[in-house]
Amino acid sequence: MAWMELERQALAETLRDADPDAPTLCEGWTVRHLAAHLVQREHSPLHDAVDKLSHREPGSERYLTRLVEEARTEDGYLALVERFAAGLSPRSPMRWAGDRAHLLEYVIHHEDVRRAGSDPAEPRVLPTDLVRAIWEQVPTMARLGYRSSPVGVVFAVPGGPRKVVKKAHDAVVVVGDPVELALHSAGRRAAADVDVVGAPETLRRFEDDFPVTPAGSSAP
Repeated sequence: MAWMELERQALAETLRDADPDAPTLCEGWTVRHLAAHLVQREHSPLHDAVDKLSHREPGSERYLTRLVEEARTEDGYLALVERFAAGLSPRSPMRWAGDRAHLLEYVIHHEDVRRAGSDPAEPRVLPTDLVRAIWEQVPTMARLGYRSSPVGVVFAVPGGPRKVVKKAHDAVVVVGDPVELALHSAGRRAAADVDVVGAPETLRRFEDDFPVTPAGSSAP
C-alpha cells in the first residue's frame, strides 16, 4: 500500500475525532473547511481550481462553502470525512500521481488539525520508511517555498541527510525532522519544531522575508 493511503486513514481518524468547528493552522478554515477541501481537491478539482483562482478570503470560497454548509450537521460532517477516507476512484487521474501528489498534502493538513488551538498536539512518531518517503519529497516543496529567499537555504535532518534547497553564497540551515521541515517550507513556521542557524546578518535577512507568524495564519 502507498504511504499516502496509510496517511489518508490516519488523517481521516483524526478528523473523525476532532471538533468540526475547531480552528486549524490554515487561517479562516475550521476542521470542517479542511475536510471539505480534501474532498473537493480530489473529487471536484475544477471547483478547487476556481476557488483558488478567485482569491477570496479563506473560509468564503464559493464552492468550498457549499460543501461546508452541506456538512453542518453531525451526520453531514461524518459523511464528508468518510468520502475522503474512501479514497480516489481507480480511474481518477489524481490517483495515478500517487505519493508525489498526495503524501505531503495529507501530512501537512494532518498537522494543521493536530497542532492548532491552545493545546497543540506533540509531533507524531512515524515509521522510519514513512519519514524517509516524506524527506524525499520535502526538497521539491522547499525549492518552491523559498524561491524568493534573499539568502541560500539548506535543509538538514539531525544526524542525517542535508539538502541545498536554494543556492547562494550566504545561507541559513534549517534543522529538523522531515515533517517539521515540510511544515516550515509550507508556511507553518510557528508550528514547526526547527532550528534556523546562520550568520547574524544572513539570519536577519532570511527572517525578515520568512517571519515566524502566529499559528493559525498559514495559507491553506
